[in-house]
Amino acid sequence: MTEGTGLSLADAVREATSVLAAAGVPSPRADAELLADHLLGVGLGRLRALMLGDTPAPDGYPELIAERAQRIPLQHITGVAHFRYLELAVGPGVFIPRPETESVVQLVIDRLQGLAHPKVVDLGTGSGAIAGSIAHEVPGAEVHAVEFSEFAHAWAARNLLPLGVHLIRGDLRDALREHNGTFDVVVSNPPYIPAEAVPNEPEVALHDPPEALYGGGADGMELPTAAAASAARLLVPGGYFVMEHAEVQAGWIATMLERSGLWAEVATHRDLNGRDRATSAVLADPAAPR
Repeated sequence: MTEGTGLSLADAVREATSVLAAAGVPSPRADAELLADHLLGVGLGRLRALMLGDTPAPDGYPELIAERAQRIPLQHITGVAHFRYLELAVGPGVFIPRPETESVVQLVIDRLQGLAHPKVVDLGTGSGAIAGSIAHEVPGAEVHAVEFSEFAHAWAARNLLPLGVHLIRGDLRDALREHNGTFDVVVSNPPYIPAEAVPNEPEVALHDPPEALYGGGADGMELPTAAAASAARLLVPGGYFVMEHAEVQAGWIATMLERSGLWAEVATHRDLNGRDRATSAVLADPAAPR
């Protein structure tokens, strides 16, 4: 991209779009505009209005475009990830939340309708996107979050503590034993990628932390299985568990939950792209007649 700021904003964004497209960035025009707005801070609507005139390109814009052309994630450049109604601080060492996970949050929020003071835990919270959204959108909820990675925990603390979430650094396999049998909802988006399934996108393969991607074992199911076991330990009878997973794992996870004898109402849920990306279940009451 042309050095300096001699170009108009419109020409600079047009040229940046070409540079990003040539680099294989999936959404070159959107990213070009978002990086321009990151420097100008006017909002996309105002940015597009400015592009109709002769507003000059902002200082530093070519450098940001060059970074994005190297497939550094947009969110690492701006330091921000947008998720539902939240603006989350993100950067190296934390998994960037995906739009598909927003539908998992909606399943939790729908389940919490009518509960005055629900108690919820997010196992493997990462940036805190799920836990933070629940705390923000469900007034009166007592929300806990668990994160093992030191780096991700630091990002989560920045995002969650202002929202009143109880965050601990711990392993989702055995965390919060003092809270066994007390949660109304357990939600998790654990690492689940199989060991050999290296992501195609450079932004994911090179910049998302491996411990947030790979679920353990050849099939990636070690941590999802552990999350389900912890959910059974943490929930009240009749409590709700929902977990995100890979599309190809949906049948296996549903079968695992059904065969355990611990769960009822096992259901698979599709994301906004129509893919089977989450499974939910209700913890059976051992005292109930069968």
